[in-house]
Amino acid sequence: MTSFYLRDRVALVTGASRGIGQAIAIELGKAGASLALVSRNAAALAQVSAQIENDGGKCICNAFDVSAEDVLEAFIDRVGAELGGVDILVNNAGIYETSRFADQSLPSWRRLLEINITAAMRASKSVLPLMLEKQWGRIISISSISGKTGEPYGSAYSASKFALIGMSQSLALEVAPFGITVNAVCPGWVDTRMAAEQLHDEQWCNLNKISVNDSLAIAKLSVPQNRLIEPEEVAGLVAYLCTDQARGITGQAINICGGLSLH
Repeated sequence: MTSFYLRDRVALVTGASRGIGQAIAIELGKAGASLALVSRNAAALAQVSAQIENDGGKCICNAFDVSAEDVLEAFIDRVGAELGGVDILVNNAGIYETSRFADQSLPSWRRLLEINITAAMRASKSVLPLMLEKQWGRIISISSISGKTGEPYGSAYSASKFALIGMSQSLALEVAPFGITVNAVCPGWVDTRMAAEQLHDEQWCNLNKISVNDSLAIAKLSVPQNRLIEPEEVAGLVAYLCTDQARGITGQAINICGGLSLH
């Protein structure tokens, strides 16, 4: 691939202020795409935007909660007005919650699903008309290996990640004749702050009967490569799925987990 293989493309990345989302935004910027970034953390988002612009990229951003009614759609309208629409959508925004299923509260269940799956549906629905008009588009949702095999004490998270895969597969079949691909990327343990927060959460460790001090080592041992995936590795996979070389890949849920899951 050439250095600027996404020149003249516009990419919207949600949850772009840290971790996987930040790495994806930077990678797509390096590939020449103009960026539209969303996150709840305004200060961190500004730093990511500044890095992209310092590298010669073009970026607009807005800090808000993707579950906020109509705000996401309004930002997508702004991206259309300022950058000419969205060619690439990366649904990355997501949260995790630990809970026994019997203790799961309905408000927290609804909030997690609103952020992890409903916001992705709303964003995908908003960008789709112009993609259909252009006969080109890429929609990539960051799911998880927990979206293929459920994990204990994370039922809401697994439910949302299973749903992302199902939505991606169904939409991929609908738009396959129109030059649009839709895929899910399924990371395992990734070296991010979100993963660190989960591994060092006392409730999560207690429920899984492991020590907080040993949780990171146990997580690494569960991976055949004996390591956590780097966010830049996930970003590289996402960037490839955005290329014309990957136009035959659609409706897939692609693991990037160091061999942790073979499903």
